[in-house]
Amino acid sequence: MQQNPGEKHKLIRSSVRHFAETELAPIAAEIDQNAVFPLSVIEKMKKLNYFGLQVPREFGGAALDAVSSAIVVEEISRVCAAVGLCITVHNGVAVYPILKFGTQEQKEHYLPRLSAGEIIGAFSLTEANAGSDAGSIETIAAKKGESYIINGTKIFVTNGGICDLVLIFASSGSDDARQQTCVFIVESGFKGFLRGEVENLCGMRANPVSSLFLEDCLVPQENILGKNGDGLKIALVALDNGRIGIASQALGIAQGALEAAVKYAKERHQFKKPIAAQQTIQNYLADMATEVAAARLLLYRACSLKDAGMSFSTEAAMAKLYCSKVAVSVTSLAVQVHGGYGYSKEYDVERFFRDAKVTEIYEGTSEIQRMVIARAVLSSMMF
Repeated sequence: MQQNPGEKHKLIRSSVRHFAETELAPIAAEIDQNAVFPLSVIEKMKKLNYFGLQVPREFGGAALDAVSSAIVVEEISRVCAAVGLCITVHNGVAVYPILKFGTQEQKEHYLPRLSAGEIIGAFSLTEANAGSDAGSIETIAAKKGESYIINGTKIFVTNGGICDLVLIFASSGSDDARQQTCVFIVESGFKGFLRGEVENLCGMRANPVSSLFLEDCLVPQENILGKNGDGLKIALVALDNGRIGIASQALGIAQGALEAAVKYAKERHQFKKPIAAQQTIQNYLADMATEVAAARLLLYRACSLKDAGMSFSTEAAMAKLYCSKVAVSVTSLAVQVHGGYGYSKEYDVERFFRDAKVTEIYEGTSEIQRMVIARAVLSSMMF
């Protein structure tokens, strides 16, 4: 049921799957139930370079291609989507912007520690009144000597409860926030950096999603990422990359649900035969497998374009849109295949079902992905 692009990718998949099955599978249900971030497993992941997937070796990273990175996130998420979320957000929208827009000094200072997992990164754009409308952020950064004073509140920050570094999007206070949005590399140890309580979420419960409060937070001027006013440009580039990561996560959830449904259909007997012998169940499994295969190809297409140095914004949006849709539909069918047991926490598909929905929301809702795609189609960029 796997589409392996090459021998290297096949080996990476096998290695990550073994780790996920050995280290995450035994605790996935428990950490979800108790909303616990698995620090002991995270320590083991650091040694495997999962926190520096596409970072060049000169900064201590694994220097993987985009397809390989997607496979890592997919295989982790196949077992535990909350940990997959930690990895993809750290790599996709925290590390990547520093690699893409950071000064040499910023790269040398932060990338080795981020790659080693010594510090865990987060990305913080969303506010109470600024979600899909990124230009409406209300967090303010005021210049004071050689530093900036930042005030504002960020919400639903993935990795927020444990992050050591976060990219904060703030306005310089101009009337035109879209032209004056800046990005700051903010360390959790900076004065005025405060965390809210971990959110009690429907899914992804083992990831410490929280609010962040910046109360006269003092940030050195050299911690501006890119140039003054580059905030929205950096956000769009980061989100293009992040959408590949969330698509990978959604694909992993769908793959895990499909495999669980196949296993259960073979084991569960009704009318004196396995339910897998029933045509309706076979139709469900056939549809699920086809959707997962199509999602994987769409995702790897976006990854391949990125690896080739070509524009991948539209393809990333397509992958994110479709993979998240598949995650929701496949997990729903997996619950249906399990019948009453699918609604019980004794089976993983219940967790997959809850985890899948949010992939249609974060890193840009499905509605935003359609907007991105439609703009490309209408401008003839696709033809």
